[in-house]
Amino acid sequence: MPGFEKVQRSLTFATGLVECLCFAGAVFGWASLVFVLKTEGYFSSLCVNATGVNATQVLDCSGQDEQFSLVFTIASFMNNFLTLPNGFLFDQFGTTVARLFGIFLYTMGTLMVAFSTPALSNLLFPALSLLAVGGILFLITNMQVGNLFGLHRSTIITLYNGAFDSSSALFFVIKLLYESGISLRASFLVLSACSVIHLLRTFFLLPRKFIPYPLPDHYTYGILKSKTVRSEQTTANDDPQRTIEETPLDKDVPVKQEKSFRECFLSRFFFCHLLWLSVMQLRHYLFIGTLNPMLQRLTAGEPTLVSQYINAFAITQLCGVLCAPWNGLIMDRNKGKPRAAGESEQEADLRASVLSLFLTALQCVLFSVCASTQILPLQYVTFILQVINRSFLYGGNAAFISVAFPSCHFGKLYGMVMALSAVFSLLQYPCFALVKGALHGDPLYVNVGLTVLSLLAFIHPLSVYLHCRRLASQRAKSKASS
Repeated sequence: MPGFEKVQRSLTFATGLVECLCFAGAVFGWASLVFVLKTEGYFSSLCVNATGVNATQVLDCSGQDEQFSLVFTIASFMNNFLTLPNGFLFDQFGTTVARLFGIFLYTMGTLMVAFSTPALSNLLFPALSLLAVGGILFLITNMQVGNLFGLHRSTIITLYNGAFDSSSALFFVIKLLYESGISLRASFLVLSACSVIHLLRTFFLLPRKFIPYPLPDHYTYGILKSKTVRSEQTTANDDPQRTIEETPLDKDVPVKQEKSFRECFLSRFFFCHLLWLSVMQLRHYLFIGTLNPMLQRLTAGEPTLVSQYINAFAITQLCGVLCAPWNGLIMDRNKGKPRAAGESEQEADLRASVLSLFLTALQCVLFSVCASTQILPLQYVTFILQVINRSFLYGGNAAFISVAFPSCHFGKLYGMVMALSAVFSLLQYPCFALVKGALHGDPLYVNVGLTVLSLLAFIHPLSVYLHCRRLASQRAKSKASS
């Protein structure tokens, strides 16, 4: 590989990691931003005087809290649900178009926050949604970078997903800067200016269309291409426009008959994978939603203890980028084992994914059991298991889709599974209502029910294992008969 290509690929990987870590999932640091927005007086008109104990007048800001909660609820739902059209956009038009659209949305979102005021508090609704949708496009277009690194492909995909989780620290940094005297507007204007960096990456460090997998020899991408490689890319009919970058994804070239999107969507793998993701994602959402009242109950309402445990939970969430690569390493290490005679690369990928899928489901059950146990010190273990499992879950989700289905459908299938799992996660609302109503604030029985539901996730690794075993059996029979 020429030195230019090595440097370009290293820069692509490093800058992609920084982009995911510092920008893509910023919206999930909402709790830190709310502190600043409340201080600034956003939605403060919804605070009303109310009569408290001993007929004293107190300021009731529950209406303000509800608006902030609604802003985040809409943004987080849009983040998942609109991954579907974003995936179609990426698959249909390629990296450059998808990223330009994402950069536009993200920049509009940062500018809306920068120029919002307490009198224009409602700007937060479109602003946070734009940040969420633009951020997920950064992640979708960056995950293909794993294709550049062959044997380390799954590690890089899971690492990028872990960086996406940890990017919630961005709003925490903005909160610290605000407390140091830097205005909210200044911070978000700097974020808007960073769009120049995103544009430079788009044109110089990423392909116009896609990074294929497996990677062809002498593959090159970006505006700056090695002259040596470019001369090798000239086709037999001397058409210099047809490059290696675009040949593998030319749908008119009958190199390999790939499954259609419909066949992929209706496959057993897809539905098992959707079930695997949905039940575990619901478990995580409900845990986060009931964490505060659970800690209030376990600490008998002691505010210092509640604050201590909430801080511990927040700190563990920032470790997602450290936990996620272990899942990819498990997959890549298993894939690196010698292949059986006649075993295809995809079959080796699927075989390598079984352990990852199984461990993720097992982690979720252990996390759910700890969360259901009414022992306060045990919740430190719960927090650790939760962040590990969440990192394995989302990194493993993207990695499995990338190995189980044709790369030309990755964006659509990734978007479809995220959108459908978002609809499934709406079950958290009746669960919340059940806990608040009939269960009088005690989530124990709901937690036990979700622990049992989480056992359904084991269906997926079992299905993949049986599929690989059946293929191996077919190869053995074919070899014996020949």
